[in-house]
Amino acid sequence: MEKNHFDIIVIGSGPAGEAAAMNAKKNGRSVAVICDLESVGGSCTHFGTIPSKALRHSVKQVMQFNSNPMFRDFGDARKLSFQQILKHIDRVIYEQVRMRTDFYERNRIPIFKGKASFIDKKTIKLIGKRIKLSAKYFIIATGSRPYHPPDVDFSHHCLFDSDSILTLDHSPRKVTVIGAGVIGCEYASIFGGLGSKVELINPSASLLNFLDTEISDALTYHLRNVGVRSRHNEEFQKMEYFDDHIVTYLQSGKKIRSDIVLWANGRSGNTKTLGLKQLGIKTNSRLQIPVNEKYQTSVKNIYAAGDVIGWPSLAGAAYDQGRAASNAIVAPEDCYPVTEVATGIYTIPEISTLGATEAELTEKKIPYEVGKAFFKNTARAQITGEQVGMLKLIFHFETLELLGIHCFGDQASEIVHIGQAIMRQPAPGNSIKYFLTTTFNYPTMAEAYRTAALDGLNRVF
Repeated sequence: MEKNHFDIIVIGSGPAGEAAAMNAKKNGRSVAVICDLESVGGSCTHFGTIPSKALRHSVKQVMQFNSNPMFRDFGDARKLSFQQILKHIDRVIYEQVRMRTDFYERNRIPIFKGKASFIDKKTIKLIGKRIKLSAKYFIIATGSRPYHPPDVDFSHHCLFDSDSILTLDHSPRKVTVIGAGVIGCEYASIFGGLGSKVELINPSASLLNFLDTEISDALTYHLRNVGVRSRHNEEFQKMEYFDDHIVTYLQSGKKIRSDIVLWANGRSGNTKTLGLKQLGIKTNSRLQIPVNEKYQTSVKNIYAAGDVIGWPSLAGAAYDQGRAASNAIVAPEDCYPVTEVATGIYTIPEISTLGATEAELTEKKIPYEVGKAFFKNTARAQITGEQVGMLKLIFHFETLELLGIHCFGDQASEIVHIGQAIMRQPAPGNSIKYFLTTTFNYPTMAEAYRTAALDGLNRVF
């Protein structure tokens, strides 16, 4: 048997694993990475964030072309098939894999292909291979996969999850999406943008109820505009499978017939084959690993980061968690846990939010005021034609401290970070007045901050 020893072994090559490995190597440690896919990048690159956002971008481009009067001279509206759009995804995945492979090669970090399983707290084996690896420390960054309840037949050719949907070989006329979380809403807008009729099954009273109410309402409205019907307060009961369709039964007694069903009802940590139980590491009901503020598991030399530990299950946060977990080993003074994350939701239009909502501040009896800037009134949005959306700033009535940023519309996930930088400043730096004393380029979407700040302060003074 081949045996290798390293200072740190990182299990997983997604965002958390990559950040952990690179950081440890830069700090002079010997590092190896275990990758259970044919190429690096993890589920983020091959099944999740990258392909879904590339798919969304292509659909959005088609929608823009069809709605822009400047292109009417080219003929009737264009309609691309799902297969045509997938070609763009393949190119993006290839570029991501090429780039990330180069990272490992330049830093001389060996990649071992296979599934890891712990023999003891300092040794792993690669399942099905005659390879054992040992290390002083381990960082588990194996990510997550779509949750599969036992009473749902995922082998049926009309039923997909958020990974297998990328193998869809036709454009369905009607789609049922079970689960109206972030992934469900994103794919509902994608299929709606492609011209499918979509039934979005939502067990809650509103879409993404962690959002500010205005933003949630706006999302529902714009999804409806592309043929998505949001069925609120409805829960899945069972499915009936046929050769060319599926009938979904809801607990309310309703039945929905559709060409395909997309199951988007949660994710589970990739921990089944790791052999954690024999080490004394317990996982929760979704197979996620509990960690402390230093991303350390109940076994002192084993750490975990990224989607495999649960919240917030975002690629950007996974990078920071992986780096923090690595720093907990190689540079403890630089181990900063991820506690504040701007939510990016890539529906059409996109959403990004950070900080408190109006409902949360009302419940806490904190005096606040609101300033808004509607994109239709900004020169940049008028130029690009992306006039749907708004920036909403919530700030303290007395101190003018910025408490919440809620953005809906084109580039929302970019725009939010300007306000995030101000929210992170200690007093008196965190003040809505910053946006009045700073000159913004014109025309830009960023100047929506000045407009929103003026609108809010006009309500106070």
